[in-house]
Order: sequence, then C-alpha cells, then structure tokens
Amino acid sequence: MLKEKTLLEKELQAFEKAQRGVDDAKTLIELAAELGDEGSRAEAIATIPGVEAQVAKLELSKMLSGRNDRLNCFLDINAGAGGTESMDWASMLLRMYTRFCERRGWTVELSDFNAGEEAGIKNASLRIEGEYAYGYLKAEIGVHRLVRISPFDSNARRQTSFASIDVYPEIEDDIKIEIPEVDYELKFIRGSGAGGQKVNKTSSTAQLRHLPTNIVITTQTERSQSANKEMAFKILRARLFDLEVKKREAESAARESQKADIAFGSQIRSYVLAPYRMVKDLRTGVESGQPDKVLDGDLDEFITAQLMGVKNPAKNLPD
Repeated sequence: MLKEKTLLEKELQAFEKAQRGVDDAKTLIELAAELGDEGSRAEAIATIPGVEAQVAKLELSKMLSGRNDRLNCFLDINAGAGGTESMDWASMLLRMYTRFCERRGWTVELSDFNAGEEAGIKNASLRIEGEYAYGYLKAEIGVHRLVRISPFDSNARRQTSFASIDVYPEIEDDIKIEIPEVDYELKFIRGSGAGGQKVNKTSSTAQLRHLPTNIVITTQTERSQSANKEMAFKILRARLFDLEVKKREAESAARESQKADIAFGSQIRSYVLAPYRMVKDLRTGVESGQPDKVLDGDLDEFITAQLMGVKNPAKNLPD
C-alpha cells in the first residue's frame, strides 16, 4: 500500500506541476497583452515548450496505466530465419535493449543465453527491473528485420535477417501461482553457453518444463543449482500469469498476430544499413536516419509513438 501511495502521489505531483505551468503561461500571456510589452510577451512564449513537454509526459503516463505496466519484466530474444546472420542480429538486439535499459537506469540481468555455432546467439532472456519496464518494452513485441552487407559473406552480398522479441511482466509476490509437482519436470544439466569453466563443467543449469503448456525454461547464469532453480520457477510463474491474463482479456490473438513467423512479411520494424541507412517502424511510420544511435539503445521515439497510438501514414508503401 505504501508503494501504491508513493506512485499515486508522484502522479498527482506531476499533474499539479503541469497545471501550474499552464496557469503561469496563461497569466504571462494575458499580462503581456494588457501591457503591450514585447519583453513580457517573449517571456510568455518561452515558457510554452516546457509546458507542452510536461503535458506530453502526462499523456504518455496515461498510456502506461495498464494493470501490469509498472511491473518489472522478462524480455526474450530469438533468432529467426537467416542462420548465422540472424544469430548475429539477435546478439545486436541483445546489446540494443541492454543499452536502452541502462539509459533509463534500469537493472538488467541475463537469465538465459545460448550462443550460436559460428557467431551471435540462438536466444537469450533478460530480467529487467525498473519503473514501468513492462509498460515501455511491451511496445517492442514482434519481429525485427535487419538489412545489411553480410560480414559473413566473402562476396559482400546484401542479406536480410530476422529476430523476434517477446516481453511479459514479472508478477508480484502477492500474486500466488501454484504449480503442482505433477505439472512440471525439473532437471539439472551442464551449461552450453559461453559462461566460463564452472557453467560448462558442473550440472548447475536448471531446465524446467511445464507439462500442460510445454513451456521450457532454462537458467544457467546463477552460481548454484538452487539459485538457478529459483529463477526458473520465477520465470515460469511470470509466463503462466501472462498466459492467463491474455486469455481473460482476449489479448492473445492481437499479440500472436504481431509475432507471427520470424520471417519476411511479419516484421514490426526494419533496420536498413545498406544500400541506405534508416530505421523504420512499420506500425507507426516513425523513421530515423541514424541507425547507429538506434542500435545503441535510442528507442524512445519509436516506443513513445507506439504507446501513443500514432498511426502509420505510409502503411501500404514499400519500406
């Protein structure tokens, strides 16, 4: 309750601050009109961008008022069609989301990691702790497409790669998800990733399979069997809670249609590094001519547009 109280107070303070800004700007404008003073008029005009920014921030916070938006979350990255190219692309996305979270002051913990045979990663899972982590990152659910000159092709040909992102909230401790023993299988295996000598030589990696849903959770980044087991159950409970929420709120169809196949025609965003340089969100139409900045975690413009429901002005145009 104290946590909820603090959150509500913070929202109220933000609203009151914006309201004061609007009132002050209005008073300055009226005063400048009465006095016919250009200096007062210029001062009044100078306050408007700051007030607009405060109101825009409030509007965005309204879009983050969903049941689970303020919670921590798990983010899964899976390489798709494209072989080694897509595995390398998945590792680029891992870095991009890590940098995005670091920019916001969020804590990122790698809970699972499976390296590719030649380069990159097959898949990875992150636990992200931060205010409204799920609310923001749910905008990234879907397939992400990369077009570039392949660093793995001796003929330097252009290649297209795909990787998918899924995000689900970490349920709070006061929500109990019971998992009967007959519903799961738990075993400990040797780690397969590049986690140092210990992860490869000892059977400390936890592999948890939920039989009714066939969800498989693998955690190998903790130092002991018990810690990996605890993290695996934590992730499984979050996954089961997310499934139930989607079922009750009829959201499953919308999310699955976003994810579709991890291949051409189902992407939500394209990152083009050759023959030109551009990142384009196919849902909102938001574009950036600075892909290096985007790949370094500068995602705010894309996420904000999606959360605010900006419509794609060029939906039927080729990207």
